[in-house]
Amino acid sequence: MRNVHIDYRGPERGFMAASLLAKEAAKENKMQEPTIMAWHQNSKLGTTPHYEGADPETWWEKYGEGNGGRLEVSVGDDYQFILMDTRVYETVGEMPLRNLTDSHGNEYLCYTPMQGKDSSVPKQEACTLLDGWMADQY
Repeated sequence: MRNVHIDYRGPERGFMAASLLAKEAAKENKMQEPTIMAWHQNSKLGTTPHYEGADPETWWEKYGEGNGGRLEVSVGDDYQFILMDTRVYETVGEMPLRNLTDSHGNEYLCYTPMQGKDSSVPKQEACTLLDGWMADQY
C-alpha cells in the first residue's frame, strides 16, 4: 500500500474537509474515482467507528487494505484514510428502496414501486421496520 501525508498545520477542519483533502490527494496519485474504505481520527477529536472487540487504533487499516484499499492518506496528525479506486466497478443506478420515518420516529425501509415516490408515510405492504438486521439505505 502506498502512503501519502498531507502536512496540514492549522485549526482542526473536521471530517468532511479532511476527507475531501484525502480524495484530492488520491486523484493526484492517479486514482480516478477515489472512495474511502476506512478511516481513523486522532482520539482527542472524538471516537472513530470500530467493531466491538477490535482494537480501535488498528482495525481500520486492516479492514481498508483487506477490502481493496490501495492508498493511505494522512491529513496532518488528525485523520488517516484508506482509499481505493472505484472506476472499474459498475454502478447500480437508482435503487428501488428508500428510507422513511413514521410519526412516532420509527424508521422503515420501503420498496418504492409499491410505496410510491410521492408518499412520505410508510405503507405496511411496502415497508419493513428497520432494526439491527436491516440495512439503512440513506
